[in-house]
Amino acid sequence: MTTLETPPQTPRQPPQQAASQAPAEARNVVGRPAHDTPLLRRLRAEWAPVLEEIRAGVLQRELDGELPVGAVRRLKRAGLGAVRVPTALGGRGATLVELTQLWIELAAVDANLPQAFRGHFAFAEDRLWHHARGSDQQTWFDRFVVGEIAGNAWAEVGSTSIDTQRTTVRRREGGDFRLDGTKYYTTGSIFAEWADVHARVVNPDRPDEADDDVVIAIVDTRAPGVSIVDDWDGFGQKGTGSGTTTFDNVRVPEARVLPFAERFPYQTGLYQLNLLATLAGIGRAALDDVVDRVRARTRNYSHANAPRARDDAQVLARIGDIASAVYAAEAATIRVAASLQAVANLANAHPDLVREAVEVSEVESSAAQVVVTDLVLGVTSDLFDALGASATSRAEGLDRHWRNARTVASHNPRILKSRVVGAHVVNGTPPPYAWVVGGTRRSQDWPTTG
Repeated sequence: MTTLETPPQTPRQPPQQAASQAPAEARNVVGRPAHDTPLLRRLRAEWAPVLEEIRAGVLQRELDGELPVGAVRRLKRAGLGAVRVPTALGGRGATLVELTQLWIELAAVDANLPQAFRGHFAFAEDRLWHHARGSDQQTWFDRFVVGEIAGNAWAEVGSTSIDTQRTTVRRREGGDFRLDGTKYYTTGSIFAEWADVHARVVNPDRPDEADDDVVIAIVDTRAPGVSIVDDWDGFGQKGTGSGTTTFDNVRVPEARVLPFAERFPYQTGLYQLNLLATLAGIGRAALDDVVDRVRARTRNYSHANAPRARDDAQVLARIGDIASAVYAAEAATIRVAASLQAVANLANAHPDLVREAVEVSEVESSAAQVVVTDLVLGVTSDLFDALGASATSRAEGLDRHWRNARTVASHNPRILKSRVVGAHVVNGTPPPYAWVVGGTRRSQDWPTTG
């Protein structure tokens, strides 16, 4: 009779012990990217040295008030500005969801950078939209591939009415135009070779400004008459290059004066998506910072729950709240990106289908703005609960996360977005598709006080 011997058993490690010996990165399940693809993995590998170099200088740039000129230059050389350009035309062919994930990860390195590229990606998306509709955009794609980018030049302040533009283009003899005016909050233009300018065409035959055509003038920032000043004085996002740009009799070829009515239809959603991704990345950076500091913390309070902060149940619960908020913020942002990609896929569809998809994306971006803003503002404040008073040191720079988040969240005010979502859900009211800021005039229909 043959006896089968049972082989010796290796003692099974308790789950909690196995987890404690796992690398930190593997345990941070909620820190995984919300979206992952082979292209994203390739880009992360290619850009890792660039991003590490940028990360190494981010705190000092913040403390010194220095623009990230070198960081933007490295990203342009790495091909960030061409990441949405089709592969057949020299780009990487990224989807909007992939681009959004890249924005989030870039914002976690330096929150200024995705917003600094915001105007460029809006202009590039407009070129992609027209390319998909059969218009030759090879010249612009070639520029993006070699590292040229566009900045934003849309906003005006002061006496400019909400329904017009003081920045104007006038046709001159020979067929070209001349651009004059001043734009504020021209994010990214100081780093860019081109400026995407919202302007009014002066028509001498129309006495009323409201009858003038509105256009997009694509201006070479290196041309005579263009002046860009870094005078943005906000307490956050100080490195976005959101200063003032002045145009003084700047020549613009006719081919670069484009009808505003032909602008890609999901522009406002894309602008908001960039800000949502920036917020999500700020939250991720804040989470990384608080986790690193709690792990390293050796000082504690006499009435704490454990000798080490990293073992204190209340501290761990607070970090759990922060991590969960970051997880939800990133997931909501990626969902908005998917809704915008759905519009981008309809470039040649019936206009009614496009309008329906745009409405969905606008409502989703508004809903996400309401919740993501709250989540990230909470994260960037609550991180101090897990740390001591030393964390408020200016040299630590942890306050920059809240300042940056608060500044981003002040764009396109979220209190107005709650109303947009509610009106749509209850009454089916369409959201506004083109946001404009400017002076307003009192109407007889408005209630008065006194």
